[in-house]
Amino acid sequence: MDTVHTVKVAVIGAGSWGRNLVRNFNELGALHALCDSNDAVIAELGRLYPSIPRTTDYRSILEDDAVRGVVISTPASTHFSLAREALLSGKDVFVEKPLALDVDEAYELRDIAAGKGGVLMVGHLLQYHSAFVKLKELVLQGELGRINYVYSNRLSFGKIRREEDIMWSFAPHDISMILSLAREVPESVMATGGNYLHKKIADVTTTHLDFPSGLKAHVFVSWLHPFKEQMLVVVGDKNMAVFRDTAQWEEKLLLYPHDIHWEGGVPVPDRKEAVAVRVETIEPLKAECRHFLECIASRRTPVTDAEEGIAVLRVLKAGQESLNAGGKRVFLAQEGRGPSGIMVHESSYVDQDVTIGEGTRIWHFCHILKGSRIGRGCSIGQNVVIGPDVTIGNNCKIQNNVSVYKGVTLEDDVFCGPSMVFTNVFNPRAHIPRMDELRPTVVKRGATIGANATIVCGHTIGAYAFIGAGSTVTRGAPDHALMVGCPARQIGWVCECGNRLDDALSCSHCGKVYERDERGLRLRA
Repeated sequence: MDTVHTVKVAVIGAGSWGRNLVRNFNELGALHALCDSNDAVIAELGRLYPSIPRTTDYRSILEDDAVRGVVISTPASTHFSLAREALLSGKDVFVEKPLALDVDEAYELRDIAAGKGGVLMVGHLLQYHSAFVKLKELVLQGELGRINYVYSNRLSFGKIRREEDIMWSFAPHDISMILSLAREVPESVMATGGNYLHKKIADVTTTHLDFPSGLKAHVFVSWLHPFKEQMLVVVGDKNMAVFRDTAQWEEKLLLYPHDIHWEGGVPVPDRKEAVAVRVETIEPLKAECRHFLECIASRRTPVTDAEEGIAVLRVLKAGQESLNAGGKRVFLAQEGRGPSGIMVHESSYVDQDVTIGEGTRIWHFCHILKGSRIGRGCSIGQNVVIGPDVTIGNNCKIQNNVSVYKGVTLEDDVFCGPSMVFTNVFNPRAHIPRMDELRPTVVKRGATIGANATIVCGHTIGAYAFIGAGSTVTRGAPDHALMVGCPARQIGWVCECGNRLDDALSCSHCGKVYERDERGLRLRA
């Protein structure tokens, strides 16, 4: 197996930040080639690193078999295309933040890397800062107690950019740290800001994050600030921590064991002296570069992998939407559609070997088990379990708290009301396994099953049948049948549009007329 010292990389882009990556990979003995589109930069690199091959031709880097990893430090607008080419050519990729400017593009990069078995790492530098690593360790060990609030300031006078606003330039690092400490995805994002130097580029922004657990956070960034400040404050119910990257190493991470006493029903603060936490003195960028080399050599998943990069990108996109709308609250469930418009909420889990059709939405706290197939345009409500090996057609709607077990098949346009129940074993016993005695259930096209209804396994619910709320179906239902009661009995017929038919089997709502056949009803020719 390769070691870190034998892994070779090429750095693409050696501008103001890229040259720091060049220096560190060179010091680590991993720098094999340099690439930049600017001839003047190439000439300067030649003076600094005369023994390192240099080129303006990106394709030649991708065709070089000696290059295991490609390090991309170019303008953000080029990240997707360059990273995509590198991954498709079989290279492992380190790309500076943000991973991409579009969420769907970020998902595509993730999927390409997974398909190729490649390493894809995002340059969220402060995840590798020894002070933050120690802070995260203290949080995970419970030293701060329950985390109530986190805020960060990333402020300076310059460097002012014109290709992106302050939120996209400064905030990704802080959002990355906050998500790492929270270990959950925010429910909503709000952002406000000010444009002072350019009418379309924000110079100052404040972004607010609300999390499901009650944790709240905000990120304040500006490049029009009178002094430089880089500070992360974490407020827990046992301890408070401050990470100041601009401080001396011995003061970069401080704990404040303040306390609150109640006297006569009045909260009284008990202030304590700050306690310095010892951290390793190491350049964060060198630690980050070494981590990429280790991931290439060992094939491990980076700390800041594609999923972490996507999570940060989704918050940025929601923040941008909020900023554009004057501070409107944006819910993350409305964001983050993957390829083909698929949306899976962060709280849900999808197993491997699952197929989900275009435009399908899977909401909170769902689990889609292996082997299941979900069609196009479906809506899967909260707390739904599907599978394993279940097939669901196109345009189905499954409301909250429904389990679609193995043996159940839903055809197109089926509606399952809240908390309705499918069974798959006829005579279950807790102490007798009977999964080899499953009785299949088929719900035909367009059928509706009302809230809290039960469908006993082994039967077919006919096309466009309507099962009333709370009913228990023990013998199936013909096409277009209206079924109610426990056990359910047929009390009439229902049109495709969902309205009850009259005695002449015609619909007063849409005008369709039906006639009987061996399966129930059919439209009259």
